[in-house]
Amino acid sequence: MDNESSIQSSSSVPENPAIAGLIEGDQTFETVTERIVSVVLSQSKHKLPWWIMTAIGFLFFNVLGISLTYLVFKGVGIWGINQPVSWGWAIINFVWWIGIGHAGTLISAFLALMRQQWRASINRFAEAMTIFAVMCAGIFPALHTGRPWVDYWMFPLPNILAMWPQWRSPLMWDVFAVGTYFTISVLFWFLGLVPDFATVRDRAENPVIKYVYAILSLGWRGAASHWERFETAYLILAGLSTPLVLSVHSVVSFDFSVGIVSGWHATIFPPYFVAGALYAGFAMVIMLAVPLRKWYHLEDYVTMKHFDWMAKMMLTSGLIVFYGYIMECFFAYFGGDYFDRRMMEFRQFGPYGWAYWVLILTNCIIPQALWIPWVRRNLNWLFFISVVISIGMWFERYVIVAVSLTRQFLPGSWGYYTNTIWDVLVYLGTFGLFTFFFFLFVRFAPMISVFEMRDLVWRRFHFGHHEHGAETAEMEHTTGTTEA
Repeated sequence: MDNESSIQSSSSVPENPAIAGLIEGDQTFETVTERIVSVVLSQSKHKLPWWIMTAIGFLFFNVLGISLTYLVFKGVGIWGINQPVSWGWAIINFVWWIGIGHAGTLISAFLALMRQQWRASINRFAEAMTIFAVMCAGIFPALHTGRPWVDYWMFPLPNILAMWPQWRSPLMWDVFAVGTYFTISVLFWFLGLVPDFATVRDRAENPVIKYVYAILSLGWRGAASHWERFETAYLILAGLSTPLVLSVHSVVSFDFSVGIVSGWHATIFPPYFVAGALYAGFAMVIMLAVPLRKWYHLEDYVTMKHFDWMAKMMLTSGLIVFYGYIMECFFAYFGGDYFDRRMMEFRQFGPYGWAYWVLILTNCIIPQALWIPWVRRNLNWLFFISVVISIGMWFERYVIVAVSLTRQFLPGSWGYYTNTIWDVLVYLGTFGLFTFFFFLFVRFAPMISVFEMRDLVWRRFHFGHHEHGAETAEMEHTTGTTEA
């Protein structure tokens, strides 16, 4: 039986309960392919919102370029950092951005290993979010060295000074952890795009566009041997990416926990930071998914079930973060360490106390609304809560990094921290970089995985004794091409 007619004739067949709610409408291989690929090939699909967001992103991307140019000429003294607060907005923003980049890998890699079908609609743009967020994060430690043009000294390269990196420094661990994470994430993202680039290539009419996507598709023909190698490589990269989700932000937390600064020296930091990264990452995925779904009419592919489950994941990680806050207070007040207790009192009731209570409100109190089912299925509320969480996670990093350094062991090393306009401009500039590159991705690459959605269409009405027949085998070797 022909695959397409098999799907169309399945309207009377019971729907697979494992797929129910993950794809809606009367979908076929052709409709799925056409609706997703047409966004790439047709400029008319990109309405005013795309132009506005791309223009805003480009504007602030230029702000970033101007700010970095001035910073290179003047030095990091234009930031608000000084003694005793030598880590300011740069490290705060680094931790915040690298945290956002974790949800994409979790959705793509971990859920792929767990054979979770609901990842198919959201994994592609979540992976893109990961890559661009890590790019933004990498800017800050590179600039924070003060002389970014010699950052290559941090790598173990032979040199005339016979000097090697300080391997006992967690900042060096960051270089290799984040570098490895970025490399694996790019490979994982690009590998998943190869079959879809082939689909775009086959449907493109402009010879230049066809040639470009032919290069990107690496000669993909959808042969059985191609799928076999693809699935093997994809599984290997998913297996490498999953532990990286846990290890990278654990290594980032070592920047603080291996130090002796009060409020930093805690063994709870690695799981606490990982949970916070997933918390902020899922919030950003929802913030991107809500407008994309509306602007590109993807309601049949990104359904309310996806938002419901992402909200549950966000609530779960948020509760772990909440537990981390409680344990911080418990150990500070009942642990017997005078300096830890004084630091917690300073965070809560000192001149920066407002920031602490803002993060408690935004990270702990408001997100409890996600316990209510209708809130998880109301996109306006879900978008609002996601924005609130993103703000709250930034304030968490502000309290951990900047506030903790203002009160150290000796009164002579006490001080206050105030950011400058250049801190703000560089931070806003990274938003421009993220937004500009993300909407270029939306324009030139399929934002939803075509071959995985086609697989979902098949599984929707073929399960149980139907799932392992010859038609399934045929379909599995043809979902990467335009002709089924």
